[in-house]
Amino acid sequence: MPETSEPHQSAPTSPADGLHLTRLPNGVRIVTLRLPGLQTAHVSVYLCSGSAHENRALNGISHVVEHMAFKGTRTRDARQVNLDAERLGADVNAHTDKDHTAFHMRGLARDAVSFVHMLSDIVRNATFPEEELERERQVLLEEFTEDEDDPMYTAFELFDHACYGLHPVAQPVIGTRRNIRRFSRADLTGYVQHQYTGCNTVVGVAGDVDIGAIERAVHAAFGSMPPGEPNTVTPATYHGGVRTRAHEGSSQTHMVLGFPIPSLKDEDTACLVAAMVFGEGMSSPLMAELRERRGLLYYAACSADVFATHGQFVVEASMAPDKFDAALREVVRLLTSLSARVDALDLERARNQLVVRRLRALEKPGRRLEAAALDLFAIGRVRTHAEALERITAVTVTDVREAFARMLAAGASVAVTGRVARHVRERARKVLAGSFAMSR
Repeated sequence: MPETSEPHQSAPTSPADGLHLTRLPNGVRIVTLRLPGLQTAHVSVYLCSGSAHENRALNGISHVVEHMAFKGTRTRDARQVNLDAERLGADVNAHTDKDHTAFHMRGLARDAVSFVHMLSDIVRNATFPEEELERERQVLLEEFTEDEDDPMYTAFELFDHACYGLHPVAQPVIGTRRNIRRFSRADLTGYVQHQYTGCNTVVGVAGDVDIGAIERAVHAAFGSMPPGEPNTVTPATYHGGVRTRAHEGSSQTHMVLGFPIPSLKDEDTACLVAAMVFGEGMSSPLMAELRERRGLLYYAACSADVFATHGQFVVEASMAPDKFDAALREVVRLLTSLSARVDALDLERARNQLVVRRLRALEKPGRRLEAAALDLFAIGRVRTHAEALERITAVTVTDVREAFARMLAAGASVAVTGRVARHVRERARKVLAGSFAMSR
């Protein structure tokens, strides 16, 4: 996929995908997706900076920066930041994840160039006013409490720690209550200065736009950004084990169980198909056996969560407390059976479901831009959809069976929250130890 130093010399990644990629001299990359006939445009700025890039003392700062970036810039106060977008009818949003932070605007395609400049002002010129920080701190603390009160959120937090201990990839995006209370304006400005640099930035635009005009606007808005060095994360060592935490007043038991899988940069599609085989759709083993036939669960889902730094095969489920032991044994039994034999019909179902999911993503410009940005951060190029579909259809029964076998050999991580009966941790350890490997 060719890159150039001049913003007007971009080239499409492939005729089918229609993506144009340009690299500015300071490392900022521009992804433009021209969609004739679409009257709205989606403009996003992606930063390779998330909770995985934070040390323990800074855990949560990426999320605080995301909130505070909208509270005023060198030339506009918080109200003006919102008014300038809303008078054009545009939606403004942002999110923080483990491996990136993103800022978005969506409005009329004719205003896309204006959105580039508005987002640049938010990302590059935020002033983090002291009085706004104190107000937003209270909002963040309420958000923290809301998450803390959610048994399934807590289960995922415990699951991450069971997987990777105190490594940054296991840290919650929202951070800790202590950190939220003590972060200062100087902490925020210092973090942005270090993390928000050219080589860690991707600007994405999708819509019926003039590609040359977009690239000139990005050059003008981001061309003076310091180049910086790539934000990196040290490899995490997988641990495994069982974590539990009771929630007062909860009447249900919630479980998250999973294993390590390859990261985004490893391009391992077999684990994505394996997640579909096990738990996608009502005919999958997870749903057909545990929910429909045996009634052990009232909620269940399975996914392969893949980041630039790591990946996790995740089974989440909620059940009546007296059904926990039977549900865990059945999940273990099904996973173990799939490491020995995968039905060809299940593989066909899973591959087709994954293909359809991938094709549906083509209809969502924002999803396409984010996927391109995350590819650039992880592997330095954008994978085409044809390439992705080819990898999916190439996955065999043997590939999926071996993927399950590798996961089980690595050892399980399990988190149990909500109403937690006595000795649940010991009983869970016994079930897991008697079925497949457990690291701890």
